Amino acid sequence: MAIGNPDILGDRQSGQDVRTQNVMACQAVGNIVKTSLGPVGLDKMLVDDIGDVTITNDGATILKMLEVEHPAAKVLVELAELQDREVGDGTTSVVIIAAELLKRANDLVRNKIHPTSIISGYRLAMREACKYIEEKLAVKVEKLGKDSLVNCAKTSMSSKLISGDSDFFANLVVEAVQACKMTNARGEIKYPIKGINILKAHGKSAKDSYLLKGYALNTGRAAQGMPMRVAPARIACLDFNLQKTKMQMGVQVLVSDPRELEKIRQREADMTKERIEKLLKAGANVVLTTKGIDDMALKYFVEAGAIAVRRVRKEDLRHVAKATGATAVSTFADMEGDETFDSSFLGHADEVVEERIADDDVVMIKGTKNSSAVSLILRGANDYMLDEMDRALHDALCIVKRTLESNTVVAGGGAVEAALSVYLEYLATTLGSREQLAIAEFAESLLIIPKVLSVNAAKDATELVAKLRAYHHTAQTKADKKHLSSMGLDLVKGSVRNNLEAGVIEPAMSKVKILQFATEAAITILRIDDMIKLVKDESQDGQD
Repeated sequence: MAIGNPDILGDRQSGQDVRTQNVMACQAVGNIVKTSLGPVGLDKMLVDDIGDVTITNDGATILKMLEVEHPAAKVLVELAELQDREVGDGTTSVVIIAAELLKRANDLVRNKIHPTSIISGYRLAMREACKYIEEKLAVKVEKLGKDSLVNCAKTSMSSKLISGDSDFFANLVVEAVQACKMTNARGEIKYPIKGINILKAHGKSAKDSYLLKGYALNTGRAAQGMPMRVAPARIACLDFNLQKTKMQMGVQVLVSDPRELEKIRQREADMTKERIEKLLKAGANVVLTTKGIDDMALKYFVEAGAIAVRRVRKEDLRHVAKATGATAVSTFADMEGDETFDSSFLGHADEVVEERIADDDVVMIKGTKNSSAVSLILRGANDYMLDEMDRALHDALCIVKRTLESNTVVAGGGAVEAALSVYLEYLATTLGSREQLAIAEFAESLLIIPKVLSVNAAKDATELVAKLRAYHHTAQTKADKKHLSSMGLDLVKGSVRNNLEAGVIEPAMSKVKILQFATEAAITILRIDDMIKLVKDESQDGQD
């Protein structure tokens, strides 16, 4: 055995092989989501191992459901999830740009350019691009008013299933986000979109979806004898069982007299009764619990004319507690070891009513004290459609929130990418260092977005992208043609138009994040030049 080769249990691949393999894997992932980009993108149908079908256009969802084996491709899947968490939309573009950056970088490495210079070139290009977006391309929202929010929402929805009714849904989304506006302790205005509850109900058409002021719980009252509405409501949020208290596991009771048994039973029943009386004495007339309430306990609530709801989802309970100013209580025990319930734990709302939506009973909490909670009730033909509407609205809500918080928008439809590409190419020619090639390739790879957009729209990509770049070149070289910098693609007609005026806009933050995340991911994968796969040790399996 040669001395230079240490004894490694496993396969070792290094140098160009690994790079090519990683890039191929990322290309494959990129190609899966490529066709779903843009207003004319197509949907993907995913069937999981138990036969559940998901039909979606959302990059993050597609990649989450693919169980990707390859370690480098996993980086792209995590990248899409990160974009989903941070911005909420633009998951497809991130993956496509990252895959393209990698492909170009791989070509450069083949031409004997060291990965380190490519990485520093990419980093420089990313910083310049982000600076350029913020200084030159971004437009303040105040100039555009409420319409701009609706347009942002419409742009986000254009590639989704509900693009036909995007006017209707965009207004819904903007109203919902503005309804949950709140100012936090530091005086910043925040829009917690988690407080927007999305309920899906079968039947009617998508156009019949509507916005409800108030928080909707997807469960009915626990018993029919309870009142349908309670106003003003004082709400107790509990996180434990209101059932007959049973002995703990492993507790043994030795009874010498059978009559004692009856007393034990009676005491068990009384403990629950005392708990409920404490609740009602504190003034609660609506009780929400995440666990069960048994029939014996329900009797007391019915007599007191209170609404009790059981098996509420944990996150719903948290949102209700936050909106009404209640404290979610997980036990009645206090410091002294007695059981108490203080009325300061109660939340307040104007009224709590039970309404019927489609075939389900829904408990509505209206006029909450702290933040205004809103619910979007989605109607649609079948489950797949409702799920896809839910995902589309989630993206749109995030986008409107980002636009409101960052206050700057850019033109959509490939405008930003084309402008950056032209700018970075010019920048590359001014540099005399090694990074020049890397920056030029970075500029080229940004054009993948307008190219894919036009290919998906069945238009001639080469011609459209060439026209687009010509416009942007003019915008950047001639001082009097500055307004051309928001030229983007019109994919329905297959022409180039001013997208700011056409209302195709996205928050600037979304674009900046896309560039940052895609570059970081590409750099992470580009850095790898050695891959060692360890083989499982066979001998140990036999012994176990």
